[in-house]
Amino acid sequence: MTSATKDRSFDYVGIDGDGKRSKGKIEGRDESGVAAALLQQGITPMSVSETGTGLNREISIPGLNNRVALKDLAVFSRQFATMTTSGLSLLRSLSTLEEQTERPALKKAVRDVRRDIEGGDSLSGALSKHDKVFPQLMIAMVRAGETGGFLDAALERIAINFEKESELRAKIKSALTYPVIVLCFSVLMVAGVLIFIVPIFKNMFKSLGGAQLPLPTRILVDVSSQMIWLFPLCVIALLSLIAWIKRETRRNDAFRLRFDRLKLRLPVFGKLFTKIAISRFSRNLGTLLNAGVPIMQALDIVGATSGSAVITEAMVGVKKSVRDGQPMSSSLGDHPMFPSMVVNMIQVGEESGQISTMLEKISDFYDLEVQTATEQLSAAIEPVMVVLMGSIIGTVVVALYLPMFTVYQHVQGANG
Repeated sequence: MTSATKDRSFDYVGIDGDGKRSKGKIEGRDESGVAAALLQQGITPMSVSETGTGLNREISIPGLNNRVALKDLAVFSRQFATMTTSGLSLLRSLSTLEEQTERPALKKAVRDVRRDIEGGDSLSGALSKHDKVFPQLMIAMVRAGETGGFLDAALERIAINFEKESELRAKIKSALTYPVIVLCFSVLMVAGVLIFIVPIFKNMFKSLGGAQLPLPTRILVDVSSQMIWLFPLCVIALLSLIAWIKRETRRNDAFRLRFDRLKLRLPVFGKLFTKIAISRFSRNLGTLLNAGVPIMQALDIVGATSGSAVITEAMVGVKKSVRDGQPMSSSLGDHPMFPSMVVNMIQVGEESGQISTMLEKISDFYDLEVQTATEQLSAAIEPVMVVLMGSIIGTVVVALYLPMFTVYQHVQGANG
């Protein structure tokens, strides 16, 4: 005897007979049964998924899901470009994107943009009201596309730009994730040994009858006795320093410039930071110029979106030179951050009238350089950290067992 399968609740998204998007909840035994029931109602199902219950329900953490990451913008831009290129109207495309977007902040911004366009605003004007969600680069390119009558192409270039930037960030994070995990685990392991293991040996050392402990052991025991409050204090101090640097870089332009210059001068990471900044600079500037954004406006946007105060400062001098009728390459050569290869390639692009194409080639070259540099850095850091952590653990073990050798020597002397 078999029991009847209990119906479950499903969320669905589909297209009704009028061609409008429809979504809701429906009861059914499985996805195929729900799809058949929707077809009988005149709704063509696009997606059917079981409603989350209990631990399967999506957990929303306040403040976390509201953040709009570059990856979210890349996906949004690609979907937007695909729909507009396919002939969908702006309002219909935005309506579809609003339903598909999962990030609450992005969903709300898209909804407001759609309503503003319905009220008569242009797409660029509606996007500019949400400059905390949509970057200046995107707003400027949309405005240029609207003015020149090539909005579809502008959206396509925006999608490509965000996808390349997102891919570059993903490669950097992927290359550096393992070393960071190893470092954090090693620090926690050493702290655990000092907090939990060394005190056990300390009690054993007391049973030696007050014998003088070797100097390394005494240092280790003293450090261990302070670790209960020293370790949390170091963690709090580190987090406070990071928070202070982030706050100052947002509020104090002079501090941000000094800090970014310091980053570029670091022994190992400085070259990597320089390559990342040049890649972002050339990609953004090439994308803007290719979309028809005026050179002065493009330099303003690149300076604001480069992520480096050093490039922002350089763009001030570049704009002055361009305003005076000088080529951009002549001013870039005055800044040591830009290698001679970059300056020469931009100069060739200016002379041939292919500046945007040359900037894209520079960006592609430095993307590969960043990928290679991060992989080499990761490969170099891993063995260094393994040797360093092994040395620390070995030192701790030797310091713990030195008193044992001392006791053994005393016993041998007494028996002799």
